[in-house]
Amino acid sequence: MMFRALIGACAIAVAIGPSPVQGQEAPGSPIPGTSAQMILVLSESFDATTGWLRRFERMPGSVDWVPVGPVTPITLGRNGLGLGIGLHEIDPGEMPVKREGDGKSPAGVFRLSSAFGYSPLEQLDELEIPYTHVKELLECVDDVNSGYYNQLVMRDAVDEVDWESSEQMLMPGIWYEKGIVVDHNSSPVRQGAGSCIFLHNWSGPEDATAGCTAMAPPALTEIVYWLDSDADPVLVQLTESLYGEYQRAWGLPGPFPIDN
Repeated sequence: MMFRALIGACAIAVAIGPSPVQGQEAPGSPIPGTSAQMILVLSESFDATTGWLRRFERMPGSVDWVPVGPVTPITLGRNGLGLGIGLHEIDPGEMPVKREGDGKSPAGVFRLSSAFGYSPLEQLDELEIPYTHVKELLECVDDVNSGYYNQLVMRDAVDEVDWESSEQMLMPGIWYEKGIVVDHNSSPVRQGAGSCIFLHNWSGPEDATAGCTAMAPPALTEIVYWLDSDADPVLVQLTESLYGEYQRAWGLPGPFPIDN
């Protein structure tokens, strides 16, 4: 099986910093030419709830992605993957499509716009990506009838609390101790297409999620400090069959061994 030889619930509006580094975009690729950091996540199938993650970088003007750090095991939504809304254009055909409350993580290509966590910003040295301090009233709205759908908001800072369902970001446990916002269904927001998608901690490798991508806390922390908004980072999250179909056309990194 190809996957054996390869490695293969979130949105917030944040201002990006200085102009990103200039790379080179493959014709027809959803990977922006400005992107110099990529997180690649692969799973065996749309039904799989586990997979593998690896980071990549490329130099300005280069099309060659260079691996960074070790291969990292991850968990996905409790119902696997569904095609999401991001930078990519993929005809879903008979693929499952990401919907609100379906327990699926989004497949596709997505910008990584910001990080969040329980620690105040002043306690985090050398962070190179916008950061939201998670406080008691911070919520991610997943009510499809709300005007704040798929947004992180402070409950006491809005004119009207028009939602009946939301995700409380300050929760017991380590899941949101640190996290990264995945720009799924973010511009424009489509009601009911899925919300509140993050990269976040797991409490163990048995942790399937409601639609996010989870990993061991040390791995997540390393990624948070590695990300640089100037490098216009992206998440590419695919099944192995989609990876095989789009790897060359999108200029994705070539196969790499699991034990690399």
